[in-house]
Amino acid sequence: MSLTSSTPAAGVHTVADATLAREDVQQLIGAHRQPLRFEDCDFEGADLSRLDLRSAEFHRCSIVETSFFGAALTQTRWLRCRARQADFASADLVDAVFQSSDLNNTSWRRAKLASVSYSGCKLTGANFEDCSALGLSFAETLLIGAYLRGLSFRKATLQELDFSDADLAGADFREAIFEGGSLKDASLKGARFDGADLRLADLSGVRLVDAGLFKGATISHQQAAVLVTELGLRVL
Repeated sequence: MSLTSSTPAAGVHTVADATLAREDVQQLIGAHRQPLRFEDCDFEGADLSRLDLRSAEFHRCSIVETSFFGAALTQTRWLRCRARQADFASADLVDAVFQSSDLNNTSWRRAKLASVSYSGCKLTGANFEDCSALGLSFAETLLIGAYLRGLSFRKATLQELDFSDADLAGADFREAIFEGGSLKDASLKGARFDGADLRLADLSGVRLVDAGLFKGATISHQQAAVLVTELGLRVL
């Protein structure tokens, strides 16, 4: 392990500019009682499954194809990380925060995601199958092609979320407010939109068979015209 220790923040042990394997992280966990803070570290391809990293912080780290399977990651912070194809399946991430991170094609299957927040992230192709998601929130995030079946967004304010081509079958959007964003070509079978405000969302590509799902929702005149054209009618 080659690392440079920077001036530690209060109550944490900081590791910077290091390339770390599983054995290195285990050594750090054993040597320090306070939470760990990683800055500009490289974990690419590392197996960190089932490790206890509660309250750890990851700043500008590379965790591409890193495995956090079954890891304890409650109250962790992830800022500007590169995490393509990282595996968070079955991990405990309660109260974790992800900001401005590349999380494309990551797996969150069966993870505990209660009160987790994603802001300014890329989650294209991410898999959220069977995760525990009470209080899960997204803002200004790409969820293109993501697997989000059955997730609840009820009464949430959804800020610039791109659900294009996402699998939203059975998702609950009742009374949700869409502040921009897109549902273009998303799979919406069984989704619920009762009381939702969709006026600022891109609904292009919504199929006629899905139009009934928006019963009870609020849409704009322009959106209504787009839906009517699916019937082959002209709106003048």
